[in-house]
Amino acid sequence: MGTVHIDGSFGEGGGQVLRTGLTLAAITGRGLHIDNIRANRPKPGLGKQHLACVEAACKICNAGCSGDKIGSTKLDFTPGGVAAGNYNFVIGSAGSASLVIQTVLPVLFFADKPSTVTVTGGTHNPWAPPFDFLKESYLPGIAGMGFKADCKLLRFGFYPAGGGEIVFKVQPKRTDEGNPPDLCEPMAGPKISAKIYTSRLPVQIAQKQHKLLLDTGLDFEAIENINVTDSVSAGNCVVVRITDKKRTIVFTGFGSRGKPSEKVINEVVTQARDFLNSGAAIDSHLADQLLIYMAMQRAGKFTTNRLSKHLTTNMEVIKKFLPVSFVVEKEHDYYRVLCTGL
Repeated sequence: MGTVHIDGSFGEGGGQVLRTGLTLAAITGRGLHIDNIRANRPKPGLGKQHLACVEAACKICNAGCSGDKIGSTKLDFTPGGVAAGNYNFVIGSAGSASLVIQTVLPVLFFADKPSTVTVTGGTHNPWAPPFDFLKESYLPGIAGMGFKADCKLLRFGFYPAGGGEIVFKVQPKRTDEGNPPDLCEPMAGPKISAKIYTSRLPVQIAQKQHKLLLDTGLDFEAIENINVTDSVSAGNCVVVRITDKKRTIVFTGFGSRGKPSEKVINEVVTQARDFLNSGAAIDSHLADQLLIYMAMQRAGKFTTNRLSKHLTTNMEVIKKFLPVSFVVEKEHDYYRVLCTGL
């Protein structure tokens, strides 16, 4: 099998193309050549967090690489063997720690020993899934397939300064463990709760957002106001959790300077309502992350309420590396996605 060539401008044309390409190149041992990196973004090329993903991928599989510099729109990546270890990756900004871990985590499941990965950067960043999603939705979502990892938040990191820290413990994948996902049934008796995080902000902001959540008409079992004291940046986000006995779905609304609390609450509650009303089993963020694990097992299916461009782009990149097909069918107010091996 030769080098995989990818045009980074296709589909959503962002960092997802790069991250999935790096992950699957490292797992399969195939070279990766990618042009037009992040061509559809206001600032094309590698940013700090994208370069951090490249450097992390290089480190865990002793890869050769060219084009690994800020602003580069072209990259050649030649992986070596995957190595377990105690890794520490520093993004150097509020770039998302979750996007770095999503690049290396699938690879480290194929190492021969457990690994520890510490990532320093943004833990609650408006342009990526927050730590809460990783801990409560993503890692439990892949555990049933036999991919076992845990994570702990050591320090919050809000935009723009970042400086947060997350540590992951990763176990090697056992070939006899886990089953492809079958996530097609809607949640049974879902319970709703929320956490309001504020850092270096007046207490009245959390109090107002708390009241706004109560006024939405959603049946919250609990709403917790959390004053974050260890972040170097001011920050605010509202995390809504929908849980049943099988899974947790996480939605987030982020505050920013000049953004009314009403808008923050409306964003996160609209996401939650759309999901609940759709009858889907999982949201689009978790769906996007499950694809690569389903593809590695050559099987699996789920229903999701939204078919994002991230999701469809991810499917196309995966098919360049692995012998799988994806079938997408629209049913009622959701989409059914099926993965099969070729």
